[in-house]
Amino acid sequence: METETKIDADKLAVIYFDGVSTKAQPVTLQMVDGILMLAGEGVGRLNPTYLITRTVRASDVQWSERTQHGLRVAHFAGGGSAQSANAAQWDAWRQRNGQRDTWVVKAQQSWRGVLVSVLLLAVIGVAVYQWGLPAAARGLVALTPQSVDVSLGQASLSAIDDSLMKPSKLSVDEQTRLRNAFSKALAAQPAGSVPAWQLVFRQSRIGPNAFALPGGTMVMTDEMVALVGADEKVITAVLAHELGHVRHRHGLRMLVQATVLAGVTSVVFGDFSTLLAGVPLLLGQASYSRDAEKEADAEAVRILITAGISPEVMVTLFEKLKAKDGPDRQVRKDQETNSAADANADADHSSWLGIAFASHPSDAERMAYFRQAAQRMQAKP
Repeated sequence: METETKIDADKLAVIYFDGVSTKAQPVTLQMVDGILMLAGEGVGRLNPTYLITRTVRASDVQWSERTQHGLRVAHFAGGGSAQSANAAQWDAWRQRNGQRDTWVVKAQQSWRGVLVSVLLLAVIGVAVYQWGLPAAARGLVALTPQSVDVSLGQASLSAIDDSLMKPSKLSVDEQTRLRNAFSKALAAQPAGSVPAWQLVFRQSRIGPNAFALPGGTMVMTDEMVALVGADEKVITAVLAHELGHVRHRHGLRMLVQATVLAGVTSVVFGDFSTLLAGVPLLLGQASYSRDAEKEADAEAVRILITAGISPEVMVTLFEKLKAKDGPDRQVRKDQETNSAADANADADHSSWLGIAFASHPSDAERMAYFRQAAQRMQAKP
């Protein structure tokens, strides 16, 4: 194929494909009053020579983006195209005839534009992850019937029981006493502010812990009861925190966020055919975000103060946990955060579930929050 040459200032020599055959035919392009005109001579078998003429409105032409290398192509509405290997001539001819690049194309030609685009994309990505995804999850959860939470909660409890839990060794009387203490605290709450809930006790492989599942099921481990000496007020405070997760539907919200994020990731990085296979266990193992934990802590404070219980009882929990785990508890929590993806982690260090989960706000931060709430409560007349 010979290199095209410029005919004159208004015409450009190109190769034409009519969209019917694969035969390349040399023609010239000329732009007159917004009309693109093609003209040339073709050579056929039956008719040795014939004229090639075609007119197309400039608005019906799809011009290829300007790049540093490669062919320039114009696609015509109704089929057919014109091509040129001489990018400089093509670009100059288009510019003379009033054809301008879009700002996107101009940005692609500049390393500064590319850099700005990359930085802007990164900022948008962070903003979507930080604010857009949680907001979208809240909206989707609000449209989801409560029955979905109940079904997910039941499936999650079944999966967790199979892998992590054993039947509780607490006596029926002890379980009833702790349930009644929590019920008494909730009786003081405003009408309609308490979601449906149920409390179950389990002996566990994860040590002292408590967690809430979608639909209102809260699990308290025997080890947690033993750690706090079966103190009704501390148990009530822990359950008030978990009820905050239930009220705000954090379990379903985290599942929606994880699913949407995994879906977006799959578009960028590949397939995710096994994503939904572990949904029940995911709900039990999922980390609540720092914002969700703060919402649950605020709910605990509200419930405790309304029930006449000082929020400082929650400080007792963290002091007990610190005494059990030693002075390096926070360091180990940070290490567990970094290794949370290791499915073979020692069960004795599996403080990744529920209220002791490693991604929660720091113990010191939470203790300070509950102490301040207790001080505000005492300061009220």
